[in-house]
Amino acid sequence: MNRKLKRILLNGRVLLLLFFLIGSIITLAVRPLSFGIDIAGGVSIVAQTEHPVSADTMELISTSLQRRINTLGLRQVQIEGQGNDIVIVKVANVTDPREAEQIKNLIESQGVFYLEFNGVVFGTGEDIEYVGNIKIESSNRWHVPFRVSKTAAEKFAELVKGKPGWYVDMFLDPPTNSLLVVSKSVYNTMNSTAFNPQVPEQLPLLERVSKAFNIKVVPYENQTPEELLQLAEGKDKIVLVDVPKELYDELSKVSDLPVTYVDRGPNEDDVSLIKRVFGLYGPYSVSEGLTLGEASPEVEITGTASNRYEAEQEATKIATVLKSGSLPVKLKVLRTDFISPRLGESFKRQALYAGLAALVAVFLIVYFRYRKLKIALPVASTSLSEAIIILGVAALIKWDLDLPAIAGIIAAIGTGVDQQIVITDELLGSGGVRKIAKRSSILKRMGRAFFVIFASAATTIAAMSFLLVYFVGTLKGFAVTTILGVLIGIFITRPAYAEIAKYLVGEE
Repeated sequence: MNRKLKRILLNGRVLLLLFFLIGSIITLAVRPLSFGIDIAGGVSIVAQTEHPVSADTMELISTSLQRRINTLGLRQVQIEGQGNDIVIVKVANVTDPREAEQIKNLIESQGVFYLEFNGVVFGTGEDIEYVGNIKIESSNRWHVPFRVSKTAAEKFAELVKGKPGWYVDMFLDPPTNSLLVVSKSVYNTMNSTAFNPQVPEQLPLLERVSKAFNIKVVPYENQTPEELLQLAEGKDKIVLVDVPKELYDELSKVSDLPVTYVDRGPNEDDVSLIKRVFGLYGPYSVSEGLTLGEASPEVEITGTASNRYEAEQEATKIATVLKSGSLPVKLKVLRTDFISPRLGESFKRQALYAGLAALVAVFLIVYFRYRKLKIALPVASTSLSEAIIILGVAALIKWDLDLPAIAGIIAAIGTGVDQQIVITDELLGSGGVRKIAKRSSILKRMGRAFFVIFASAATTIAAMSFLLVYFVGTLKGFAVTTILGVLIGIFITRPAYAEIAKYLVGEE
C-alpha cells in the first residue's frame, strides 16, 4: 500500500493538482477573498436614462460611471445595464448616507470633458467630433487620432505656437470652482514639475488647475473647520484629499457646502492620487508639427509603453475617455437601497454551510453507489480541492464573490462529481464494481470517459459564455465561477482523479 501511495503521489498529474492546491491555500492566506455587495454590504442605486438607448450606448454609460465613481476611491463598483433604459450601480462597503449621496450626485451629473493647456481650457467634450482607431507601432508607441471642432483647433494652435514639448492635459469631471484641502505631500507634488518634467518653464499643475477651473488648493495645516469655510467662500464645494478622516466628520457638521473626502488608496503615490482627484489623463507632450501656428482639426495623442499589452491598454483608455468623456444621456436616480453587512455575514455563513453540505452529500451518495471508501474519499477530496483552487484563483484576480458566484462554485462541484462517476464507471466496466472489464485497455476506457467529459465541459462553457456576454448583471458572477470551475476540472482535477482511480480501482 505504501508503494502504491508513493506511485500516486509521484504521478505528474497528481503533482500538478497538489501544486495548484498548495498555491491556492497560500494565496488565500496572504490575499483574503473580496466579496460583492450582497455579502459585504453596501448601497444599490437604480437609475433610468432619459430615453431608451442602444447596447453600445449602455456600454459607454457603464464605462463612464465606473471611472467616475472610482475617483472617490471606491474600488468594489459594479455597474449593470438592464434592458435599454435601466442602470443599476452597486458599491460594496458603503453604509454612510452621505457617501451614498455623493455617488447619487455623480450618477445624475452628466459629466464634462476638458482639454486644457497651461491653465487655459481650449475645448470640451462637445468639441470632440470623431475618434479614430488606435494604432500600435512595433516599438510599443501608441497613437490615438481624433478630430476637434474648428474653434477648438484655432484656439489650440494659438496657445501652443512655438511651444514644442509642452504639455496638454485632459480632464474628466474635475472639481471646478472648489476648495481643495490636501496633505502637504500632495500639495508639494502639485506645485512641482512632476506634471511638466521636461518643461520647467510651464506652469505647475497647481497653477494650471487654479486658472482653468477656479480651484483653490491649500495644504492642510491643522486649520479649524471655521477657517476652511472662510477659505471656501464663493466656492461650490469642498474636497478633502489625503487628510485625517476626522476633519471630514467635523466639517460636514458645520458646512452648508457639499464636502467630499478622497483617501489615498493602497500603494497609491501622489501622482496617481492627484490624477484620480482631478480626473486627469496625461499630461501629453505637444509635437513640433502642432506648434507652427496653423490650426488643424486632426489631432493625435501619442505615448510609449514597456510592452504591447500596456500600449493597447493605455491607448484604449484614452480613446474611451475621448469617446465617452460625458455620459451620452442624462440619468435620473429612481431608488437607493442599503444592504446591511450583518445580513451579508449571514449569507456568507449560509453559503459556507451549503458548500460543506454539498461535499458531505457527494461523499454519501458516492459511498452508497459503490460501497467503497477508497472511491468515495478521493471523489469528495477532489471536489474539495477543486473548490479551494477556484477560491484561490478568485483571490488572485481579485474577483468579488457574490451569492451567484458562490452558487457557480457549487454547480461546478456538482458537474465535477458527475464526471468523476463517469471515470469510475469506465474503470469498473459494465460487469459491476467487483469485476474489471477485460475487453479493452484502461487507456481506451479513459479515452471514452474523457470524450464524455470534454463534450460536457464544452456545452457547459458555451452556455455560460452566453450568460457572460449577454447578461452583465448578477448572472455574470455565476457564469465566471462556473466556467472557471469547469476549466480547472478538465485540466487539473479530473486528470488527477483519473490517475488516482486507476491505482485504487483499476488494479484490484
